[in-house]
Amino acid sequence: MPDDTRRPKLLITAGPTHEPIDAVRYIANRSSGRVGIALADAGARRGWDITLMLGPVAREPLHTHIRPLRFTTAADLRDLLREHAPTCDALVMAAAVADFMPRSPDLSGKMTRTGGMKSLELVPTPDLLAEVVSGRRPGQIIVGFALEPADRMLESAREKLRRKAADAIVANPLGTLDADTIDATIVPAIGPEEHLGPLDKAAFAERLLDWIEAHRSPPGCADRA
Repeated sequence: MPDDTRRPKLLITAGPTHEPIDAVRYIANRSSGRVGIALADAGARRGWDITLMLGPVAREPLHTHIRPLRFTTAADLRDLLREHAPTCDALVMAAAVADFMPRSPDLSGKMTRTGGMKSLELVPTPDLLAEVVSGRRPGQIIVGFALEPADRMLESAREKLRRKAADAIVANPLGTLDADTIDATIVPAIGPEEHLGPLDKAAFAERLLDWIEAHRSPPGCADRA
């Protein structure tokens, strides 16, 4: 077993958020969490210290040496990140956080059809990637994801990288949602872009961890080379 003091501490977020409208309904997306779970399993096989923050999906990681933490809403995930992000060596933000949430959810009951059409006022959810980047400590690697139509995927990922100041953004096509394969590109802040795919998600996870391993700080170093 590797020395615990030298094992990379990898934090992964995966799956969707469910933003409540009332006690029954919510705003969500079709994220399956499969990429994040694959990353957690791959990291655990390498002997890394893995914490997986997983949204409301039925899937679970296979490897038993993974610390699972569950969230439902963006606010739940924000609280978990504030607690755990400061101590990780690398953070992969693969969760598909809803962009908007209802301003005033009614958690006491269920909206009815009585009275005809109803309007729903939405407000933006917290920008969790920007928040963790702004509070990062020296030496941490932070990787985000950008899920976009293929024709503007790379442009959107490059713009997101500039705005968020992460170490890399994984440009991810819409067809990845709940698919067996992924045809993604790592768009880094420094160095060449790296196209990975099409690959099954387990193979993609290994390649992304290879990239993180190549760019992370050696044990005991405060800053990346």
